[in-house]
Amino acid sequence: MKKQSFAIQFWKPILILWLIAAAVFGFFAAKLPAKLEGDGFRTDGDYEVVQQELHDTFHFPEQTLLVLFEKRNHESSKTFQTNISSVLDEIDQTVSPSAIDSPLEKKEWLKEDSAYAAIHFDDQSKPMDPVIDDVRAILAKEDGISLTGGPVISKDINQASQDDLKRAELIGLPVALIVLLLALGTVVASILPLVIGGITIIVGFGILSFIADSVDLAIFILNIAPMLGLALSIDFSLLFINRYKEERSRGRSIDEAIRITQAKAGHSILFSALCVFIGLGSVLLIDIDIFKNVAIGGMTVIAVAVIASMTLLPALLKLLGSRIYKGRILRVSGNSASRWRLFARFVMKRPVLVALLALFLLGTAVIPVKNMHLAIPAADSLPTTFESRTAYDKIEENFMKDTASTVYAVAERKNGWLDEDGLTVTKELEQKLKRSETVSGVETLFSISGQRDPAVLAASLENPQTAAKLEPAIESFIQGDKLLLPISLNAEAASDEAQTVVRNWSEDDWPVKITFGGQPKFNQELYDEIFDKAAPVLAVILISTFFILMIAFRSVLIPLKAIIMNVLSLAATFGILVWLFQGGHLGMEPASVSLILPVLVFSLVFGLSMDYEVFLISRIREFYMDTYNNAYATVEGLASTSKIITSAAAIMIAITGAFAFTGVVPVKQIGIGIAIAIAIDATIVRLLLVPSLMKLLGAANWWMPFQKKSKKQSSI
Repeated sequence: MKKQSFAIQFWKPILILWLIAAAVFGFFAAKLPAKLEGDGFRTDGDYEVVQQELHDTFHFPEQTLLVLFEKRNHESSKTFQTNISSVLDEIDQTVSPSAIDSPLEKKEWLKEDSAYAAIHFDDQSKPMDPVIDDVRAILAKEDGISLTGGPVISKDINQASQDDLKRAELIGLPVALIVLLLALGTVVASILPLVIGGITIIVGFGILSFIADSVDLAIFILNIAPMLGLALSIDFSLLFINRYKEERSRGRSIDEAIRITQAKAGHSILFSALCVFIGLGSVLLIDIDIFKNVAIGGMTVIAVAVIASMTLLPALLKLLGSRIYKGRILRVSGNSASRWRLFARFVMKRPVLVALLALFLLGTAVIPVKNMHLAIPAADSLPTTFESRTAYDKIEENFMKDTASTVYAVAERKNGWLDEDGLTVTKELEQKLKRSETVSGVETLFSISGQRDPAVLAASLENPQTAAKLEPAIESFIQGDKLLLPISLNAEAASDEAQTVVRNWSEDDWPVKITFGGQPKFNQELYDEIFDKAAPVLAVILISTFFILMIAFRSVLIPLKAIIMNVLSLAATFGILVWLFQGGHLGMEPASVSLILPVLVFSLVFGLSMDYEVFLISRIREFYMDTYNNAYATVEGLASTSKIITSAAAIMIAITGAFAFTGVVPVKQIGIGIAIAIAIDATIVRLLLVPSLMKLLGAANWWMPFQKKSKKQSSI
């Protein structure tokens, strides 16, 4: 008598434990959205050091809200300015900011038909959500006034992410249920994967809520984690239930069918999950919070999905028994395998032609990649329906159009900066910085005072009257041993020119210790971190996946083919994304491709698409080990798995592609990217390239060094 599996032997305690876990973690899962903040675009580097110095030493505000005032029709300039004054006074009295920069004082912030004010807060620990709500309540009393700024955009992205998740579920889950009904035939069997998916998300979110107490998690995790968790848990469940029903149709008992399914389908689930795990784990090498967040979130829900598929699902099948066949709505066609068998034979009779056709289609899709423009998401992550997005765009267009970007340099000198030697060093720094063609100006005591000679300026500072006049400038630029140098560039912060100049400055030799910050430095550090780590990430994914698949299939060529096909299909995916988003086709608003998209989609989809490779090749290998006939094994493997792979891919496309109807642009791009990649993988790659290449390579597919041939194999 064969030993029962753990899940069958203890199915009742397993069900009870999962019910308790769902209830407990569900309580904490509800708290997760409130613990998420920021977009995750943060890395430890000089930018962070300078930001801290700006806040702590030079008293820059920790948080700033921007209020946009737009003059109403027939409103006089005097009434417009009076209205600005009264609104800012009410904000001051209600939320007690540390400072308010008014357009009535900063005339460059006031135009004939619009103006903006900055509301500053120095207390880093002060929660901004209640402040934003209070300010919005004040502004709602008047027309033509709107609120924006970093904290507001962050809050709106959080809200948009929650709304997008609900919208995606309303679209994706019904489509997934229809596909499950077509694949499994009965209501009970079709609902099981959705139950596993729902519990996976609840428990996963609960675990992430605990993680968020010690690790800063970004807002985007609210979309990406359920996207992955739902898609994979439903995929795993579909594979498991399909194999279970197959074993039951052969007359096996419930316990025996579950045991065989755990051994066969469980093997595929574990190996495919391991491939996804490696893809996600590799991005931990990139020291940027958003990548770490996606890795942590994705690995958490995938771990839960695997455990649920291998324990909860068998326990539910044991509980349901023959009731899994209840509620038959659609009769599953028995001719499905025959049709796929005919298709596989058709492909394998023309392997060269089919392979060339598939490669041509993929190659054509790759072409737009050469025009890919990567950008760091900012306010444009939000749809234009959000007031904070439109207000930010208007302020940028009306008031910041002519200002390119600013670098903040913090220099440190032990003996201070106000003596002649210190001023001489300041002059030297100023002159060296101005040598770059990208620099349009450097603000120092020299530019403020109009005095260019360090000795004369030092002597002037000893005069009480002159020193008193320069005191505000001294406080702004010099604090103890530290000197602040605001450097104006004539290039946008995201431009190659701005990034190159700050990178070169950071690598130059300076007479004193100097650290560079500001938006150009922020962009440069993020871009460099991603591009410097891209090669190690790819190496980890490719090498580890190769060895895992080599061990799983006892073959050298099969994993090598799988990797090459995956890379090619992903390159085609990126080409289509460039065409869609940068070209603004198919109703998409023209937008640059998010900087995180290539690495994230590659690492995610490389593992996800390996699901289908593992499912397919595992069955082909089963037939091959029985017959050692490569052509027969390929045809039968395709015939027995094509329907389930197509169904699994359709579910994955439905769930991830549903994010095409969401508003947060980076999430939309990632969702559509995964959906396109899976569609390419499940059609052009699995149905055309795999069988044609399996036919062309023949028995060489199964070559493995130092592996003994069986007598049956050697006689063929």
